[in-house]
Amino acid sequence: MQKIIPFLMFVGKQHGKAEEAIYFYVSLFRNSKVVSIERYGPGEGETPGTVKHAVFILNGQEFMAIESGREHPFTFTPAMSLFVQCETEDEIDRLYRELSTGGKVLMELDTYPFSKKFGWTDDKFGVSWQLNLA
Repeated sequence: MQKIIPFLMFVGKQHGKAEEAIYFYVSLFRNSKVVSIERYGPGEGETPGTVKHAVFILNGQEFMAIESGREHPFTFTPAMSLFVQCETEDEIDRLYRELSTGGKVLMELDTYPFSKKFGWTDDKFGVSWQLNLA
């Protein structure tokens, strides 16, 4: 069966932060866990101990992540974001607070013509999150 899995590559200033990010995300969402983390060893062309490949679950959705110490002409961008439909006001307030701390707010958590409560932020790792109150 075909599955579409969000895949995060931590590069540039985010290199070395994948494992921290994964555990941070897992701590924020219910029904979440780290499935596996494989790390680079000596002589494998990357910084030993950094994430070679990881699988984790956020509220039932599978994700993958890697790290690359090589130069790339890209990093995370808000053009691709993770959209979270929140069930309660407490949930959206908590997630927005946690995900925006140390990051960059793109849209304040507020009422908009398209939503009674919505916020958009890049987290401290550069991953972009849109949060909406259902």
